[in-house]
Amino acid sequence: MSNKNATRRSFLAASSAAPAAAAAVRTAVVQPPVLVTTAKAENTTLRIASTYPFEPFEVEKIKAAAPNTQVEIIICKSQQDFMNALPDAEVVYGDIRADGLIRAPKLKWLMSGGAGMEGMDKLLKDSAVVVTNYQRTFAHGITETAMGLLLCLTRGITTLYMPQFAKRQLISVGTPKSADHTELVGRTMGIVGMGGIGTLLAKRAHYGFDMKIIATDAKPVPKPEYVSELHDPTYFREMAQKVDVLVAAAPHTPQTERMFNEQIFRSMKTTSYFLALSRGMLYDDMALVKALKKGWIKGAGLDVFPIELPPADHPIFDCKNVVMTAHTSGWSPDRQIRLIDVFADNVRRYTEGLPLVGVVDKQRGY
Repeated sequence: MSNKNATRRSFLAASSAAPAAAAAVRTAVVQPPVLVTTAKAENTTLRIASTYPFEPFEVEKIKAAAPNTQVEIIICKSQQDFMNALPDAEVVYGDIRADGLIRAPKLKWLMSGGAGMEGMDKLLKDSAVVVTNYQRTFAHGITETAMGLLLCLTRGITTLYMPQFAKRQLISVGTPKSADHTELVGRTMGIVGMGGIGTLLAKRAHYGFDMKIIATDAKPVPKPEYVSELHDPTYFREMAQKVDVLVAAAPHTPQTERMFNEQIFRSMKTTSYFLALSRGMLYDDMALVKALKKGWIKGAGLDVFPIELPPADHPIFDCKNVVMTAHTSGWSPDRQIRLIDVFADNVRRYTEGLPLVGVVDKQRGY
């Protein structure tokens, strides 16, 4: 059956089975079952409501992606404007809560403005609205930052030389044989979560730094060739004891909250490092402080925190073996281009009745 005659309503009628397809195959596009073809409505208007301040050229790019459909993007300057636009909106870009959802009888698709879905409203979760997000879109900057944080630690840039710089000094530390400067070649990285961040980080660490990669994931995803071992989550505790770098790259769910705790940090090698990249609620920050101060691990690179951003009196600032960024690892002008490209492509797919990119399994929460 050709997709040419499929409508966006055809896709939505079959979308409830999309999460099962997503669990079976890990791809950028979630493939739903065969669509039920109906006659395509001509000259209809697709109304998209959002509080996001799209630039004029971004609006035109999104509209141009669906040349056969009149696309109206309603940019709301206030929450009240947004609520007033919802009764006629078929698509929402951004977020919607229960009070808005009950005012949006025509809503069929929500394009989340981010990647994390832990704050999804229960009414939305239980509704028939299809939700997509920006999974994998932020991975480029995040994984570049991850390797930068790690190198700052392993090469002593943060722990040995930045303090000297503040004093206008530069003195070599250690000897050519001492462990003050270590290499990543041949070391093992353990990654929890093989989504966009974990997959790209594994690829960069293996091919760029000759590291061995071990990983866990809650879904039965295929093992990439650059990953030596891929296990289910039950292997996590064993993996934590073996690796030289342990990475938190999983989504925030009830199962992953504070999974990196005192027991895990105590079990890690004293020469190992911890990287927190996806969600701050995955780790116990006070347990991490204890691990850093007591030498249970050698150092940590953090871009996310349980409470963001950490207050000035947080004891993490007393740790000399930590390097941090302010949950900005995914930022860049290039990211914005990708965001608009992904949304524009999904608008095209939606108007043509094709599978959407980045469909969220609402029950899993990612």
